[in-house]
Amino acid sequence: MTAFTDAHSRMDDVWLVDFYAPWCGYCKKLEPVWQEVGAELSRSGSPVRVGKMDATAYSGMASEFGVRGYPTIKLLKGELAYNYKGPRTKDDVIEFANRVAGPAVRSLPSRQMFEHVLKRHSVLFLYVGGESPLKEKYTEVASELIVYTYFFSASEDVLPESVTLHELPSVLVFKDGTYFTYDEYEDGSLSSWVNRERFQSYLPIDGFTLYELGETGTAIPEHAGLIQRVAAEHRDQFNRDFQFGHMDGNDYINSDISEKITIIIILNTSNEQYFLPAEPVEDLQQLLQFFSSVLDGSAPAYGGDGFLQRIKRVAYDARSTVMSVFRSSPLLGCFLFGLPLGVISLMCYGICTAESEDDTELMKRDGFTDEEEDEGEEEEQQRLTAGAEDTGEEDEDAEKINQKSPSEKKVD
Repeated sequence: MTAFTDAHSRMDDVWLVDFYAPWCGYCKKLEPVWQEVGAELSRSGSPVRVGKMDATAYSGMASEFGVRGYPTIKLLKGELAYNYKGPRTKDDVIEFANRVAGPAVRSLPSRQMFEHVLKRHSVLFLYVGGESPLKEKYTEVASELIVYTYFFSASEDVLPESVTLHELPSVLVFKDGTYFTYDEYEDGSLSSWVNRERFQSYLPIDGFTLYELGETGTAIPEHAGLIQRVAAEHRDQFNRDFQFGHMDGNDYINSDISEKITIIIILNTSNEQYFLPAEPVEDLQQLLQFFSSVLDGSAPAYGGDGFLQRIKRVAYDARSTVMSVFRSSPLLGCFLFGLPLGVISLMCYGICTAESEDDTELMKRDGFTDEEEDEGEEEEQQRLTAGAEDTGEEDEDAEKINQKSPSEKKVD
């Protein structure tokens, strides 16, 4: 495994890079897996070079590749950068690297090769036919969605006799032991159709799958048994609006949903709403009615992406991040969150004390302090008292003069 820095020429090689932060607990957990990934790809002779980069030390390059969180795994091929969003296990990462490092559309030259890849992959897309505008669009979609699934091309004689095509060229998806053909008039754009059909009709849903389904905007009914029957028997009615699957436990559902969850829940990944049946679903007909009520808008919606809900999610994410930092490195957590709080406290203290100091400074500029002002008041009072006494003595002298007889006044 090689250290990935800007000193290397990235244009000539295919790189699988782990952008990490030294303090990140998830990055530390990925480290031994990353070592195994590098060793396995090197041992197998893969052209993919495996590297890692401290995104905090090389923040400029991390920003160039759009790194927003840690760890972030990207495969760099020429001018293209592909994000890895799957489980962080050795096999999953290696499978992603080998798939994306190769051509976006792989050619199948024989029926034997077609049968081989059909056994290896649970979902695969196939273009059948010659050069056409549809093939150009198919190649464009493959270049974008190669991070999720495989894309192949073949001639019609490669297909087994059980596969029937009504026209050429055609695009097919093979999954669930059968195949489905793309119809532009019924299925809309090829990109939307591929993005919707890249999942099996019924699948286990975990955190990574839920994140990927969120990008498709589909609704996800969660329950086993009856849901599986709907996925198989009513595909034509619901497959454009629902992705069927099941979850083990409530680990990936918000706490306010977990308290209300009964048997079946439908998550609308486009606006983060969820729907619950008004009463327990006991048979297939009740389940179909529930699905129909969600589609026609009569079923009540919970959650959503409103202002209050966003605040709750932001608070939850912030709390989770803080707890993650403290669990992985308590000292670093105290430093990261204690230092800003200390600085803010000092700033508040400085602002509060600055007001009283400004008042004192103003009094000094006017020639007074508190003590001087008190002394000035005492002196003024003494002057007033002295003035009053002087006035009293003058009044007494005037009264004495008025009491003298005219002869005495004349002598005076």
